[in-house]
Amino acid sequence: MRYAVWIDRGGTFTDCILQDRQDRQDPEGGGAIRVTKVLSSDRAPIEGIRKLLDLREDQAIPPCDIRMGTTLATNALLERRGARTVLVITKGFADALAIGDQSRPALFDLAIRRPEVLYGAVVETEARVGDDGVTAPNPGHLRARLGALHQQGFESVAVAVLRGHQRPDVEEEIGAIARDVGFEEVSLSSAASAEVGLVGRGDTAVADAYLTPLLRNYVAELVAELPGSRLQAMQSSGALTDASGFRGRNAVLSGPAGGIVAVAHIARVAREEQVIGFDMGGTSTDVSRVAGDPERAYETRVAGVRLRTPMLRVHTIAAGGGSLCRVRGGRLTVGPESAGADPGPLCYGRPGATDLSLTDVHLALGRVLPHRFPFPLDRGAAMAALEAVAEQLGGAETALSAAAGFFEVAVEAMASAIRTVTVSRGHDAREHTLVVFGGAGGQAACAVARRLGIRRLLFHPLAGVLSAYGMGVAPTGWHGEEDVGDVPLTVRLPAVVGEAFAALEAVGREALAAQGYKGDQGGQDVRVERRVDLRYRGTESVLSIGAGALTVPDLRRRFDEAHRREFGYVREAHPVEVTTARVSVSSVVSPAAVATPTAPTAGPAPGALPASAPLCLPGHAAPVSVPVVARESLGPGDLRTGPLLVVEATGTIVVEEGFDLEVLPGGIIRLEARHELHQGLEGTDSAAELAVDPVRLEVMANRFAAIAEQMGEVLRRTALSTNIRDRLDYSCAVFDSEGALIANAPHIPVHLGAMGESVRAVPAAHPDPSPGDVFVTNDPAAGGSHLPDLTVVTPVHGPDGDLRFYTANRGHHADIGGITPGSMPAFSSSLAEEGVRFRTERVVHGGRLRGEWFLARLREGPYPARRPEDNLADLEAQIAANQKGAALLSELVEERGADFVAAYMGHVQDNAAAQVAAAISELPDGTARFEDALDDGTPIVATVTVRGGSVEIDFEGTGPALPTNLNAPRAVTIAAVLYSLRCLVAAPIPLNAGCLRPVSIRIPAGSVLDPPADAPVAGGNVETSQRIVDVLLGALNRAAASQGTMNNLTFGNDSFGYYETLGGGAGAGPGFPGASGVHTHMTNSRITDPEILETRYPVRVLEFAIRRGSGGAGQWQGGDGLIREIEALAPLTVSVLSQRRTRQPFGLAGGLPGAAGRNLINGEDVGPIAERQVEAGQTFRIETPGGGGYGTPET
Repeated sequence: MRYAVWIDRGGTFTDCILQDRQDRQDPEGGGAIRVTKVLSSDRAPIEGIRKLLDLREDQAIPPCDIRMGTTLATNALLERRGARTVLVITKGFADALAIGDQSRPALFDLAIRRPEVLYGAVVETEARVGDDGVTAPNPGHLRARLGALHQQGFESVAVAVLRGHQRPDVEEEIGAIARDVGFEEVSLSSAASAEVGLVGRGDTAVADAYLTPLLRNYVAELVAELPGSRLQAMQSSGALTDASGFRGRNAVLSGPAGGIVAVAHIARVAREEQVIGFDMGGTSTDVSRVAGDPERAYETRVAGVRLRTPMLRVHTIAAGGGSLCRVRGGRLTVGPESAGADPGPLCYGRPGATDLSLTDVHLALGRVLPHRFPFPLDRGAAMAALEAVAEQLGGAETALSAAAGFFEVAVEAMASAIRTVTVSRGHDAREHTLVVFGGAGGQAACAVARRLGIRRLLFHPLAGVLSAYGMGVAPTGWHGEEDVGDVPLTVRLPAVVGEAFAALEAVGREALAAQGYKGDQGGQDVRVERRVDLRYRGTESVLSIGAGALTVPDLRRRFDEAHRREFGYVREAHPVEVTTARVSVSSVVSPAAVATPTAPTAGPAPGALPASAPLCLPGHAAPVSVPVVARESLGPGDLRTGPLLVVEATGTIVVEEGFDLEVLPGGIIRLEARHELHQGLEGTDSAAELAVDPVRLEVMANRFAAIAEQMGEVLRRTALSTNIRDRLDYSCAVFDSEGALIANAPHIPVHLGAMGESVRAVPAAHPDPSPGDVFVTNDPAAGGSHLPDLTVVTPVHGPDGDLRFYTANRGHHADIGGITPGSMPAFSSSLAEEGVRFRTERVVHGGRLRGEWFLARLREGPYPARRPEDNLADLEAQIAANQKGAALLSELVEERGADFVAAYMGHVQDNAAAQVAAAISELPDGTARFEDALDDGTPIVATVTVRGGSVEIDFEGTGPALPTNLNAPRAVTIAAVLYSLRCLVAAPIPLNAGCLRPVSIRIPAGSVLDPPADAPVAGGNVETSQRIVDVLLGALNRAAASQGTMNNLTFGNDSFGYYETLGGGAGAGPGFPGASGVHTHMTNSRITDPEILETRYPVRVLEFAIRRGSGGAGQWQGGDGLIREIEALAPLTVSVLSQRRTRQPFGLAGGLPGAAGRNLINGEDVGPIAERQVEAGQTFRIETPGGGGYGTPET
């Protein structure tokens, strides 16, 4: 007898399943299943096996085939407790991974907190790879530095050489030196990922080096106690590997991957083509989509760390049983904070528990029955907390209505997560079956399904331990990829990609053979999957497509189908290229009958259940008495009708009205809706629906924001411009029928506050837009920011042609014409010199794109656009994003009704106004005048008067409009005010038009903050806007000056233009230091990875680093700026548009100023604004300002 043991080591509990069987190749190959749970610890797997086999501590564990998933790596990342790691990286890039993409994680938090890096020391090496060859490392230097660090106790080394993926031998040489001096764990970025991108590849190598020793030591301890057993580990890809090959980079989703694999297995057994995995646990809910095979992602971010490794695609939200339920700003909220396992929910009755949680809510509503809980539950404590909430809300609220409200908010959050993995990727959620698992999944599943229109749900008998079950049905597998160098879809494709496939497959088969799977030679079936990453030429985002027969027509057809499904359109004439070949080699798992557990071990003995219990259901004013059924009493073929409660060892299944229950062979419970599901809020009449309600307020605010976020995802993934797809210099938003901003995705503040005026310009210029019309504008006199920012506005009509909403987005195009490539001229003296202006013009008429007209407009004037076809491609992406938003808004109206949606568009603005007024009321009444100046001496003055819950802002005293381009359009000035006010509010409210209601603004006409219609504005949008925010926050004593500039750098020639902005130091404030090397205030655009920059343009990046010591001193230190130095490899025009080169960022409350920035072209300081011609071999270097300090420095 040889036992199979499947283990999922979670953060709180370790789930263990044991099966008696002889054939280890068949996970369903006979024998009864036994299940147990033990508290998680390092020894939990051993304890679980002993418990399953009923062994005493002194008895030996017999040989077993053990498959295990673990959250060990995830928790180590979250808690930053991995191995002491050294990063070896190309000289000049010691800070590259810390800087990352220079964005800040929370748009409106002045106290910027970025994830800590994983490495503890950095060694720079001369090694790098370029088009002109290789610079070799200095072995003596590396040996001395690494030897010293090894002596200091460092355990691991990660190696990241610039463009090292093109020449792995360079990193291999450095790795050999590290091993020679004593390092046992060395991770090479070229081995971790064979794709371009220093930061992503480097982060992956560091995570691998940081986590692998932890895993290796843990596995060694287990193996020592399991002589004769075979131990396999689950990887994030959903494939098993022998424990000896378990590496940190592949372990981060080890536990959740088991659940997704099990979902796929259940779908095959139940013959379901499309399913959604719904795993609701104690602190979060995970959702995943499976259509045949689970979906995979090849780059993701976990705990602030970028990982390039195949992972099963899972979307996680902070809504689980322990999520805290609170009233914030007139809205009911659930999460993201959690009560955790200790002290846990109030109903657990543990000392220290003070906060209401979702488990308490479920208990109050009757969705949790306490009869099989491992300890008594205190419903009284939950009800007391809900009574307090009802009293706080006032009106006719009761404890149960408050509980129902919190439940509704949680259901919408979980439904939104499912929309993210379905609707946002071009799939209809209603066409899927919901596979439910996790300790709390059954309590909310019917409600979530109803919200989404999903009619079928499946509950496996092992749903409470499904991730462990997934270990038993998972294949053993290997994955590899190769960068094939952007091969076009031409006749030479099969030869180039076919060669890569053959090489990868050979390595994969060898890896499986080493684990006992020898394919044809050993009789064990081996499956090979070949995929290619395809993209439109010139874009970055890829779609991973099954390679099939590897013919050009077939690949193009598959790509077009996938692109149309996900984004709504295709570019039939645009060339497509292959970037990466991917091969997965895995063992084949037979979809045999699902085994049923014979001995559930949690909870008291069956028979202790009541015949019925009260359950709160939508549409009923009072709890309804419903039957209670023990799961073990149900057998195949049994039928029941909802509502009822099914109680099992590890949870409760709430079967709501309208659902029928059937038990399938193998013990799976299937719920089926008897009729079409109503997806809206139930149990309310129309008058109540239109009145503001704290539950619906939270639900609708989140729904509006989710629509804007899905618009942004479409735009990012389909745009051609580097500025949009890589730097994320774009914004998407939803507006009401009057053009008032309702909700936005957290993108670029200077866009968000100004777009409303552009939207309102549409009905002003075109009073009766027709259905199917789309408009384009970049006019600074009508809400535009600067000319490269094209705003696309789509009116959204109802079925009767009535105008209901607008969707809009603004994206920074690579070039719109003007006197310099990139359309950010340093010395423009008129708007015409900055490019082509669109004055709210119709670009789509009746659903037909006016593409030729658009191209002709771009070629007009004295300074036409340089690459109009690229502009058209980005315009199509912007139109597609708006179409996505329009479709989602129309779906929302179909669910809730037009009057309801319109009413809540008003309510979310009212709520934002109230929250901003409340934040203002916390400020002391009075008047403060604050002044700063541009580098040319132009004053920026704000007088701020606070009275109760309102504020007056007067910019009188600000200098007149300038002949240079530092003029800020009025809409930009208002956007800066809106951003500053939103920063005062600690709660996560949407940035919408309501935020401006408590404020009156006076901007002198003809000033630099409200210039004439034809004034140049290229720099005002990016530079002057930053100074407005600094002045306002200074007047309010909220923060010292941040860098006060976006450090605009443009370079190019007649064939291309490239534009980027650079982060710097953030200003410190009362109680917090300034962050370093980060974008602040009115922008949050990303910076292009050094490798991507080098491979696309004729430049070499020499340095990208933190500018140490540039932050101002203070009780709270200002953040440091950045250094970016680039060498031209061909003649280029270089333009720099910046500020704070002569005037330092001010300190506050006794804090000292940050250092001013510097711009150097070929070693010459060229001042804040410059344009130069550079030759090959010459350099340009930007040193960005530091942030001001706050408070008197300690002496």
